[in-house]
Amino acid sequence: MTNPLLASSGLPDYTAINPVLAEAAVRNQINDNRQALANLLTRGTPTFASFVVPFEAQQHRLNRVFAPLSHLNSVMSSDEVRAAHNSCLTLLTEYQTDIAQNSDLAEAYASILKQESDSLSVAQRRVIEHALTEFRLAGVNLPPATKMRFKEVMQELTALQAKFEEQVLDATQAWSLILDNAEQLRGLPEHVLVRSAALARERGHVGWVLTLDQPTYLAVITHGESRWLRETFYRAWVTRASDQTPSAPKFNNTNVMLDILKRRHEAAELLGFAHYADVSLATKMAPDATAVIKFLEELGTHYVPAARAELRALEAFAGQKLAAWDMPYYADKRLQAEHAVSEEALRPWFPLTTVLGGLFDIAHRLFGITITQKSEVAVWHPDARYYEVHAADHSVIGGFYTDLYARENKRGGAWMSEVVGRFNAGKERAYPVANLVCNFSPPSASAASLLTHRDVVTLFHEFGHTLHHLMTQVDYPSLAGINGVAWDAVELPSQLMENWAWEPSVLPLISGHIETGDPLPMDKLHALLGSRSFHAGLAAARQLEFAMIDFELHARRPPADDASLQQLIDGIRARVSAVQPPPYNRQAHSFTHIFSGGYAAGYYSYKWAEVLAADGFAAFTAAGVFDQRVAQRFLSEILSRGGVVNQMEAFIAFRGRQPDIAALLRQEGIAA
Repeated sequence: MTNPLLASSGLPDYTAINPVLAEAAVRNQINDNRQALANLLTRGTPTFASFVVPFEAQQHRLNRVFAPLSHLNSVMSSDEVRAAHNSCLTLLTEYQTDIAQNSDLAEAYASILKQESDSLSVAQRRVIEHALTEFRLAGVNLPPATKMRFKEVMQELTALQAKFEEQVLDATQAWSLILDNAEQLRGLPEHVLVRSAALARERGHVGWVLTLDQPTYLAVITHGESRWLRETFYRAWVTRASDQTPSAPKFNNTNVMLDILKRRHEAAELLGFAHYADVSLATKMAPDATAVIKFLEELGTHYVPAARAELRALEAFAGQKLAAWDMPYYADKRLQAEHAVSEEALRPWFPLTTVLGGLFDIAHRLFGITITQKSEVAVWHPDARYYEVHAADHSVIGGFYTDLYARENKRGGAWMSEVVGRFNAGKERAYPVANLVCNFSPPSASAASLLTHRDVVTLFHEFGHTLHHLMTQVDYPSLAGINGVAWDAVELPSQLMENWAWEPSVLPLISGHIETGDPLPMDKLHALLGSRSFHAGLAAARQLEFAMIDFELHARRPPADDASLQQLIDGIRARVSAVQPPPYNRQAHSFTHIFSGGYAAGYYSYKWAEVLAADGFAAFTAAGVFDQRVAQRFLSEILSRGGVVNQMEAFIAFRGRQPDIAALLRQEGIAA
């Protein structure tokens, strides 16, 4: 039987993929890669064409073999998929560490840089320089015993990070609440009631079953009139995968977190760094840990006073002292009272199909691309779709899958991931393909999926990442799309894209009432726009809290135990949080961004990139949000360049100067 994942071209055949075949394909490709590298290293004098391009091809094939399995583990998790995925992670970590620690390979790259220095293109030179940095950060020059220990640490980290994410998913799915009293559900949106009643029938219960998926949690915490229900959900959410959880304590991530931090610190020391934050910053825009701390502290001088003033105003509105589980509920009430707008009330104007159509139209106006659904492409679930992207001359430049609804066995949150990277060198030709994943409320048998405006902004954000992947003109996969891009700049396209979801001229393009098709009325449009900076200080202070927790955990020796870990977190919250959480809050135990994602010692990059995005979008507002000159400059200097250029230099080339924090503070309604 032919293994579908070993096809060297085209899209993955998700209907033919099973975990056994996926694991076999990864093993097969790794073996092929090892043999191909051995052959390369025994040839004559290496050149970019004879050595680097074939090596890029090896890595490219392995990435496209593993990507579908990694994706299925996130969107269609099962015991079989998880087992195959984790087995492959072990193989990949061992292989990638072997590659990164291969001194012969590093010497070949260094030799090519020296011998062909005058003839290499800018992209080719950057491919080699990027690889040499990766070799150094993998310990290629370490003594043999130290190198071996580094390899062991990386394998242990891979397993720990996978376990962390699995336990967050398992803990989330292990919790549910069965209710048979309609009074306890007062205030919840109709779509939540319909879905929870259907789930109760499926599980053989009378009444409603509420689960801990993100749409349900947000609906309860924002609209539930029962304070008991809000606190119950809040406690379940912030204690997931911890020792404080009301259910499933077997998924406690405490020791996993401590072990991750210890392994990261050990890896940093093995490489000669003081702490893991220095390792992380070696490939970021921020020059050092001092610069990051200074950046976060400067933000704190603006955000913390604003957040605490907003809290005082909200408590005055509510007429009482507010707990953490009261904040979203009363914030929504105040938003309606002062701005005559409610996220839930706006849902009828944002059917998902209408929003998508408008989003694709925006991309066409800005960059001349056309996006067309291809129904014949095999997908993993009936909810999934595939879209092909065409340039102005009708040529195919890439494609992307969407999977936009929450369901069981699917990771929470929203993200973009790579399916295939762009490759255009030697005999290799591949256009970029991405996954765009969200967790919106799904349609029911009788109603379409309707989005809140917050959902719309999320969709625009992930589409910005998708454009970054698709619009690349870099021919080498290691630097194409978001690959090789400094992590504190990778959020620039996504956060900049969010701004179009707030533009008065754009909102009619992405809205249409589910019954009449009419765009968002002017009164609601102006109310929505007026609400943009509502509680901006509270939202920013929360992001600042997450960024500081992340950075302080990685910029010092790791905490020895749970008590010292929580002491560090509580100290940060005391400094920057407007609302002090209850003692049982263990939100860090489900902080997948830093413990199992790519944001370790890098969560600050959200605010860092927000500064870039706000200042960058100011160029559009000054010229017109669909101005072709600005759009083409953004495309040519940012979107298309991937990791080939220094990201600060790219921003300056686009904007004409260094970024200015004042643009973000103005956008958020916070005085500089």
